[in-house]
Amino acid sequence: MIINTTHFNADHKQIIADLVGSPFSLVQKLKMNGVGSKRMIIDKVSPNMQSMMNLVADINYGNIELRPKGIVIRINKGLSNFAWIIPYYHLVIYKINGSSIHAQGKFVQFRPDKTFKENRKFFDKMIDEKVKYDMLYAMPKEL
Repeated sequence: MIINTTHFNADHKQIIADLVGSPFSLVQKLKMNGVGSKRMIIDKVSPNMQSMMNLVADINYGNIELRPKGIVIRINKGLSNFAWIIPYYHLVIYKINGSSIHAQGKFVQFRPDKTFKENRKFFDKMIDEKVKYDMLYAMPKEL
C-alpha cells in the first residue's frame, strides 16, 4: 500500500502500525544498531509507481525503515513524500546489479553506487528480520 505522507494524518499512522507494526522502541533500535537505511538513489520503478517519480531529470531518493512485521520505503518527490508499506510476507528482494525490492505487483530498484554499498549491512539486517518473521509462521515439518 502506498500513501502520501507529506502532511501528518493520524489515520495514516494507524494504517502503517496495523500493517507492519509500531516503530521499534529506542532500546530496541540501539540493540539492533539502527533500523533505518541511508538515503539511496532510486534507479527504476515499476510502471504503476511512475507517478511518484520526478518528471524532470532530478534524482529520486528513497530510504527504508524496518518495522517488527515489515518495512516502510519512503520516497521523496520534490516536496511530496510517499510511504510504501510492505509486510514481510509480501517482501521479495533481488540482489542483482544493486538491489530490487518487489511486493504487491510493484518494484523499486536502487542504484549500485557508494551509498548502496554503505547500506550493505542494513540489507543483511533486513533479510535477517524477514527470515525471523518467516520462521514464526513456518509450517511444521511432517515426520
